[in-house]
Amino acid sequence: MSAVDLVELWRGPFLESVHRGHAVICRPDGEIVESWGDPQQLIFPRSSVKMIQALPLLESGAARGAGLGAEQLALACASHQGAAIHTDRVRRWLNVLDLDEHALRCGPQMPRDPAARDQITCAHGHAGQMHNNCSGKHAGFLTLTRHLGAGSEYIEPAHPVQKAVRAAFEEVTGETSPGYGIDGCSAPNFACTVAGLARAMAGFAGAQEGSARGDAQIALRSAMMQHPELVAGEGRACTELMRAMGGTVAIKTGAEAVFVAILPEQKLGIALKIEDGSTRASECAIAAILVRLGVLDPAHPATLRRMNVPQLNRRGMDTGILKPTDALTA
Repeated sequence: MSAVDLVELWRGPFLESVHRGHAVICRPDGEIVESWGDPQQLIFPRSSVKMIQALPLLESGAARGAGLGAEQLALACASHQGAAIHTDRVRRWLNVLDLDEHALRCGPQMPRDPAARDQITCAHGHAGQMHNNCSGKHAGFLTLTRHLGAGSEYIEPAHPVQKAVRAAFEEVTGETSPGYGIDGCSAPNFACTVAGLARAMAGFAGAQEGSARGDAQIALRSAMMQHPELVAGEGRACTELMRAMGGTVAIKTGAEAVFVAILPEQKLGIALKIEDGSTRASECAIAAILVRLGVLDPAHPATLRRMNVPQLNRRGMDTGILKPTDALTA
């Protein structure tokens, strides 16, 4: 099976661009409810799996031992934009561990948040590792490292932290990962199929209290839904769409046009990948699927910024539209 057309860009009466991809809606038992393209397409899930990478943090007891609350758990799942609400919280988290940003291994990154970026630029300063969109995830890795008494190089694939992450990843996807690539934040990113990623998200959606895994999944998805502003930031799709759904669904993007969703009320998981890596297409496609499932209002302003979007030129003229294909809306 090959990728299918999922998102179109029209200019006037002509189809100008098409984004092709794969998507799966899955139940916790692995049953595929609906799919587009090839469910067995192998992908790197990138940052869409940060909640999976955080499972050992909770299951080991490290989060409880460090007194982590919902805000820290949301940041562990976040690809934040380096605003003060993000960096201040990561800094306080590291202070509790008696660490500073030199302990991080994610690397510096200029923040996407305009105020934070302008402050650095106007001061002729430099971005730090706290500004890295993955600094919350890495603070989680450091917390687990401290709990395990392991070495400082927690991003190494053979480190106990990454071994625990891989074990959890393979358990929730139901697959043996064929390998890994190194992510933008220097941590290993384990490959899986689109169906495996959807199965993992469905596991979070259908989690029940009473086991270490279920309690961890519930805590992480709840933290994301409770603090969407920490998962991404103002103006970002994850934050705005979670708010639009009233804290009932957790969603997470990943680089190169991956998107996942956790729907606890429906006990469904969603995973999608746009082949060309286009963010505009992945945001449009996830919005369309959430609308299709009845959890996102198609008329909500947050939806309309991603789906059926008028293409305005620099003079404000309406030149076309970005929209999901009939495959997602019929």
